[in-house]
Amino acid sequence: MGKRGDEPSVSDEEWAEFLRTAQEDGGRGAPKEPSAADRRAGQRAGKPAGQRAGEPEGWRTGPAWREMNGGGRTRRRRWAAPLGVLLALGLAVVAVRPELVTDRLPGRDTGSEAGALPAETARPTGAPPEEPFPDQPTLEEPFRGSPAAAWEDGAAGIHVPEAKAVGGMSKEQVAHALTSTRQLLITANLDPATLRGERPKAALELLDPLQTDGRRLIEKALSAPSAEQNPLWAFSRFDPSEVRPAGTIVKTRGRMTYEKGERDGQVLVHADYTFVYPVVRARPGATEVARTVVRREMTFALYDPAKIQTTPGKLYVLRWLESAGNDDCTRDADGFLHPQFASELPHTDGAGPEVDPYDRSTPLADQSDQSEECGTVTRT
Repeated sequence: MGKRGDEPSVSDEEWAEFLRTAQEDGGRGAPKEPSAADRRAGQRAGKPAGQRAGEPEGWRTGPAWREMNGGGRTRRRRWAAPLGVLLALGLAVVAVRPELVTDRLPGRDTGSEAGALPAETARPTGAPPEEPFPDQPTLEEPFRGSPAAAWEDGAAGIHVPEAKAVGGMSKEQVAHALTSTRQLLITANLDPATLRGERPKAALELLDPLQTDGRRLIEKALSAPSAEQNPLWAFSRFDPSEVRPAGTIVKTRGRMTYEKGERDGQVLVHADYTFVYPVVRARPGATEVARTVVRREMTFALYDPAKIQTTPGKLYVLRWLESAGNDDCTRDADGFLHPQFASELPHTDGAGPEVDPYDRSTPLADQSDQSEECGTVTRT
């Protein structure tokens, strides 16, 4: 990734128009991804570079990283990365009010007796209900007091729809795109090695190395994390010297869909999933449980190599949005999520707008205009 100033200058009005267009059509009408040589030529000429024939289309996000200013001890992060077709938009909504750290559902039912909810097949119409009976999670019941108590465990909550031929892609090709997306979700968000900060090699291997500003930039972020190169774009990672898992289960809820691309030989896979991670401090004898709630919206493309220049069987990233609830967003430069614990926070109202991290009824793209500062999660 280049230094600040290497990318062409884009005005605030152009930036706003780009985000509006990208959100409306899911990236299919976005600018084409140029080659490195074309980008350099375009910069010298003072205009966007073109696209080579046969290359997959993608998003060009324009300016180098922007870091929005915010007030108080925490900020909401917003990322718009120059990743070719990779858009990473983070909404770290995390200044936790201690009295609202837990959910407000009746505390005696953790969901284990009631059984898991049926799979999500459409966007919910609202957030899970809150009831005025706050309950604290424990090491024995880390999801106590959370809607996630009734969610499925880990990979069991990532369901793959039935594959059918679409967009000039065979049923087998579509099935491969779906199962690859599922495997990427698992290795990026559930694998214990990934969660403790190890290199997610299996996840990276699913991405197309020909996507110059995609996989390669993510690898750079893993090697040298910073506010401008953050592996949290793609992976859920915790500092093992700071926290450890409270148990072996991560709760998962979401859905996966697919559709044809805008041209023959392309299938698009859309994934929208929320993961709930219970943790305790890494020090011996720690018992206080905190939960971090991460939601990801992603669009991947699989191309027919007979029709489009691509690595056979590998995924291209067209969109990647991420929101983290209970992650200290003043610490966004080391590539780890940093859960906050109720006992360590002042008993005062948090700054910024209140956000329910369990509310899956609104697309993350629709929340981008609210992403300039940290908010306060109403529950975890």
